[in-house]
Amino acid sequence: MLTGLHIVIMGGDARQIEVIRKLSELGAKISLVGYEQLDHSFTGAVKEKIDEINWQEIDAIILPVAGTSLDGEIDTIFSNEHIRIDENKISKTPPHCTIYSGITNTYLTKITQKAGRKLELIFDRNDVAIYNSIPTVEGIIMLVIQNTDFTIHGSKTVVLGFGRNGMTISRVFHGLGAKLKVGARNAEHIARIEEMGLDSFHLNDLEEFVKDADIVINTIPHLVVTANVISKMPHHTLIIDIASKPGGTDFRYAKKRGIKAILTPSLPGIVAPKTAGQILANVLVELLHDDLLKRKGNVK
Repeated sequence: MLTGLHIVIMGGDARQIEVIRKLSELGAKISLVGYEQLDHSFTGAVKEKIDEINWQEIDAIILPVAGTSLDGEIDTIFSNEHIRIDENKISKTPPHCTIYSGITNTYLTKITQKAGRKLELIFDRNDVAIYNSIPTVEGIIMLVIQNTDFTIHGSKTVVLGFGRNGMTISRVFHGLGAKLKVGARNAEHIARIEEMGLDSFHLNDLEEFVKDADIVINTIPHLVVTANVISKMPHHTLIIDIASKPGGTDFRYAKKRGIKAILTPSLPGIVAPKTAGQILANVLVELLHDDLLKRKGNVK
């Protein structure tokens, strides 16, 4: 049970509905910021403006999966208002207050450090990333079907990166019959690709391996699909980039060449918000409960 905890949930997408539902069922008091247009109602959850929050009472702040922009703006699909979090607001919370986010950036890391508050990154957890890779790959399949006139089976598909998403994507596309090549830099990743019976290549040789690609799927959050790489691709190549914004693709050059490139870093929230939200909710409950037990232990 989370009775006694006062949690602020700021912005987000449909995934947050499952988080709100789970936390309210467990007795938490919830302040919803950026939810004016949300039709659902939950016991113990109240819609509030950010200026109405009494930060001195807050035990935890839950941000969207994407965290904040580089100037502190928080995205929400349930409000037209601009929501921003800053060091001043966080500093007003009790010292035990924890900020939860999927990922971070220089701004969010800086303001939490300056305020002396703990920042918990949910997507740093292997279990969350692995579970999330399931709706991610389903979303990629959907995009490929919607944006091509050929089957995945037999397509020449290049996957860039062999982390937790890259591994699932590679396994599933191989299972669908794609003629798959997987690019990585890490020697351990290349060894694992080979062990799985897949064709590997070093990312230094990427330009050579995209010359006949039908589909390129990037998972790497750094610029790897450069103008030089794109210039070697056939005009029909479809690029799907699931890396965090701004992605790892030169989208401007892709557009100039007439190559379709799609940046979609939040696929789980688009194709399966209920499942993706339940993944987040279960982890947040565990983290919040552990934090509550620790604080009760300190009181004793």
